[in-house]
Amino acid sequence: MTAASSDEYVFPVVASPDDIDELGHVSNVVYVRWVQDAARAHSEAVGWDRSAYVRAGAVFVVRRHEIDYLAPVFLGDRIEVRTHVAKFGAATCERRTRLVRSSDSVEVARSVTSWAFVATATQRPARIPQEIRDVFPAALPRVSP
Repeated sequence: MTAASSDEYVFPVVASPDDIDELGHVSNVVYVRWVQDAARAHSEAVGWDRSAYVRAGAVFVVRRHEIDYLAPVFLGDRIEVRTHVAKFGAATCERRTRLVRSSDSVEVARSVTSWAFVATATQRPARIPQEIRDVFPAALPRVSP
């Protein structure tokens, strides 16, 4: 789990037997889990773990996942889940994620996830504090090959 650049976080995963569907490749549900796990790990890496969000009285929740599946992933494949926050709104952010097979650098999937910052007490949208914005620098848009 490392930063590939100042704005992209890399979360490594390996396709396990439990990840494989009846067609012999990684299930679509697993891609969603990897995207979410990478976002959580990135947040923890910059100091915003569960306890930090509890102290802030708010958490990020998914509003929308959009995933493009570009190539199959098979048992034992090593994948780099590369993620960054692309932009912020008052109470939302957009996170972009690319899943890249380590052995040949093929992008196997990409996603855009919309997150809402929600107050735990009211379960209503809350303004994202500057302290969070400062640790997740929003990147310039990327062009995929």
